[in-house]
Amino acid sequence: MRARVSLASDGRSSGFAQRLFTPLPERYDRLAEWLSFGQNGRWRSEMVGHALAGAPELVLDVATGPAGVARQLARRGQGRVVGLDVTSSMLEAASRLVAADGLEERITLVRASGEALPFKDDSFDALTFTYLLRYVPDPEAVLGELVRVVRPGGVMASLEFAVPEAAHWRAAWWCYTRLVLPVAGAATGGRQWYDVGRFLGPSISGHYRRFPVSWTKAAWERAGMDSVEARTMSLGGGLVMWGRKAGG
Repeated sequence: MRARVSLASDGRSSGFAQRLFTPLPERYDRLAEWLSFGQNGRWRSEMVGHALAGAPELVLDVATGPAGVARQLARRGQGRVVGLDVTSSMLEAASRLVAADGLEERITLVRASGEALPFKDDSFDALTFTYLLRYVPDPEAVLGELVRVVRPGGVMASLEFAVPEAAHWRAAWWCYTRLVLPVAGAATGGRQWYDVGRFLGPSISGHYRRFPVSWTKAAWERAGMDSVEARTMSLGGGLVMWGRKAGG
């Protein structure tokens, strides 16, 4: 993780995500637990449950990282999974973890950007993405690209960090993200984790100032999704969203 990280939404593209996450593949899942105050696994399980509701035969997991979501999709579902990420080191770690779980026949890993998916229209029965929209310069365009590859009637589900709405919990969240995370990161992972901890809070706050939850739901609908629903979790620190592609 490099120092002085600025907001990804300030004109950054997938190259930003590569620089941010290249040093962290072996620690990514542990880092996600730290950053979510131990709630990442619960949030992830909620998202996966929505994605698997229709028993999909082929699922795309975008921004798969070390394939934590892809492996859970394969373990809990019956279909095949494609895990896609822009960062080579993440995919190398994912490959080792997929092999360790004995899921090589169920999971295929692809290096590509969520901004330009290398798949035909209507290719997947379901799609998941996790902690993605803060790292792209045009979230609405990315949502359109994601929906493009989902078949009509297919499910899309996502997981993102969020900002609590209640004032007292928002104040506690601010203190945690601005003060505790950088120190905890430095103590447990050195400078790279310190930089992640320092980056996270301002990144989330800045994203939701520009793209609030109401905007995101409307953007899903503009991209072609129906019955879009959202659930805030863990006092508002996590956001799971899901819906079905129109036309099915």
